[in-house]
Amino acid sequence: MSESVQAEVMMSFLVSEELSFRIPVELRYEVLDPYAVRLTFHLPGDAPVTWVFGRELLLDGINKPCGDGDVHIAPTAPDELSDVHIRLQVGADRALFRAGAAPLVAFLDRTDRLVPLGQERDLGDFEQNLEDALGRILSAPRQNERNAG
Repeated sequence: MSESVQAEVMMSFLVSEELSFRIPVELRYEVLDPYAVRLTFHLPGDAPVTWVFGRELLLDGINKPCGDGDVHIAPTAPDELSDVHIRLQVGADRALFRAGAAPLVAFLDRTDRLVPLGQERDLGDFEQNLEDALGRILSAPRQNERNAG
């Protein structure tokens, strides 16, 4: 059985109302992190940037505006399956992307076949994987502490 689902979609990076350009975005879902999806944006001239957020947030955002904090997802036409706006924010910096709903739905359908929505907790070793991940995060030296000496 496959342990992950990947897809590449083209999204529009909306720089302003007059300027946008198409970029490839890799979508990834892994059984070891069943609640999350990863979107890796390949911006020209920059290193790829990966954002991780809830699979359910992406699913909900296709149909209605949702998201608190740094990630907001909303359909461009709420009454029909249309394009989706994904707004990412770090501090005062924001980036807005537009993606077709159909490739996102196809990706989410594949993730649902791997781990049905609502059954993430039923994975046999989810608790142990979570504990291991938290242990790695808490035991990793902070970047500032490494650079302080």
